[in-house]
Amino acid sequence: MTSFDFRKSLLLLFGVLFLNSYSQASRELKSTSDAKITESVYFDISIGGKPVGKITIGLFGEVVPKTVENFKALSLGDRGFGFKNSGFHRVIKNFMIQGGDFTRGDGTGGKSIYGRTFADENFQLQHTGPGMLSMANSGKNTNGSQFFITTVATPHLNGKHVVFGKVTEGMEVVRMIESTSTDSSDHPQKAVVINDCGVATSKSSGTSWDRKVYGREM
Repeated sequence: MTSFDFRKSLLLLFGVLFLNSYSQASRELKSTSDAKITESVYFDISIGGKPVGKITIGLFGEVVPKTVENFKALSLGDRGFGFKNSGFHRVIKNFMIQGGDFTRGDGTGGKSIYGRTFADENFQLQHTGPGMLSMANSGKNTNGSQFFITTVATPHLNGKHVVFGKVTEGMEVVRMIESTSTDSSDHPQKAVVINDCGVATSKSSGTSWDRKVYGREM
């Protein structure tokens, strides 16, 4: 084999490896629109003590089951702690709204059902547009209870934060939160509170909302 043939074979090999790698990455980065919603939760929201509506969020339990189970349990409060009566502590217009810190309320607290934090499950889903639900973190493998809902596409967060759901109803409430006045640290000047939360169940008459603990209505 001549040196030219050797270089040609080498380039061909690298090309095949690159295509295989690209194909694998494409398979792993699933389209959010194709992800199946396995169950839903709801948040009843108030701003400044005034009820403003309900947000319903569909969860992608087949893609990120561990992350979904954590969020669902915190919405139910069936471990003795969770989102009820906690707030959205950080709001940035044309970016996202962040909540889930039910221990300190300022973005420095919270915990998961698995312990203080748990590892990134995967990054198969992307932050493709408004209404995507994703885990907030302070770096790799530091998921707890804090989450955010996007108000625009945020592709720069792909591969860094775990997407595990999307808003299916009540995006107008998300917009109300996004539009609330904030201070220089992005904290809402009027308290944005999750007054109640639980599992949303679809019935023939429409969508109903049940608070359940270990499968029993509360």
